[in-house]
Amino acid sequence: MSLQKVTRLPPVRLLSSILQQQQQQQLLFLPSTSALAVPRRAMGEYRRPGQPKENKYLWQKIDFDFSKGLEGIKKDFTLLKKELFDRSIGPQGKPLEEHMLEQNRVIWEFRGQESLDQWTVSSDQEIGGQSEAYLKLGKNNVTCFLHGNLSSVPPRDGETRYSGYCTMRSKQPRAAFNRKQHYNWSNFNTLHLRIRGDGRPWMINLSVDTYFEHNKDDIYSYFLFTRGGPYWQDVKIPFSKFFFSSRGRIQDNQHPIWLDKISTIGFTLGDKADGPFQLEIDFIGVCIDYGHTEECAYEKYKRNPEV
Repeated sequence: MSLQKVTRLPPVRLLSSILQQQQQQQLLFLPSTSALAVPRRAMGEYRRPGQPKENKYLWQKIDFDFSKGLEGIKKDFTLLKKELFDRSIGPQGKPLEEHMLEQNRVIWEFRGQESLDQWTVSSDQEIGGQSEAYLKLGKNNVTCFLHGNLSSVPPRDGETRYSGYCTMRSKQPRAAFNRKQHYNWSNFNTLHLRIRGDGRPWMINLSVDTYFEHNKDDIYSYFLFTRGGPYWQDVKIPFSKFFFSSRGRIQDNQHPIWLDKISTIGFTLGDKADGPFQLEIDFIGVCIDYGHTEECAYEKYKRNPEV
């Protein structure tokens, strides 16, 4: 075995050449990392594949309509007048005695087109899916009828892997000058629904007003199993049965709902059963069940238990 010929070089150049040879040998055994080099994308420049780019300035997207501004001012002062009048009577415009002794309260009922304007319907069409959802009034204009078609076929954009959902969600109430409001259900312990479904399982989602912005995706959920058929179904769900989740992941740290800061309620269908669906709702309310004394149905784990 012949030895490698060593050329006579200055000590500094000899050391640098040896280091270069070692680095080249190490690169031969390392996997190529060129595929991982992804150019960084700005937050406001992302758009889904297939969507055209809007070549508009920010000021071009603003609708300068003074008539809408005047209508908004008139609406805000009307709401402010009603808000001040309700406060002079009592909490939520009711006398204090009636507010304390109240056992049942209807929050949403559907008696016209104005009641449907308080809800928002969405589906996976927003991400390129094929599901469809529609909301209309039922027979005699006294119920809410949610229907459509569910499709779990993901969009062909190269990014989305799962699809197939439809959602009906209430709008957050607003006070004068577009101030956010929330529902105070601290005097009740049960959610009361009167529905008529087609046998599909739905998920009821309750969202609350949080103190921090990073908690905006926290929701409390419960699975609603409809019977199907022509008969109405009275459902009473204790608030202690709702489990806490964030961004679709159930959290280990479970706790009761903040009933004094309820903002919205929603119904989501995503059972991966392609085909038509329907859900009819008569009313949504809250009540008191004196026989139910449970605070939280799930175990509360302590991260640092006491020894």
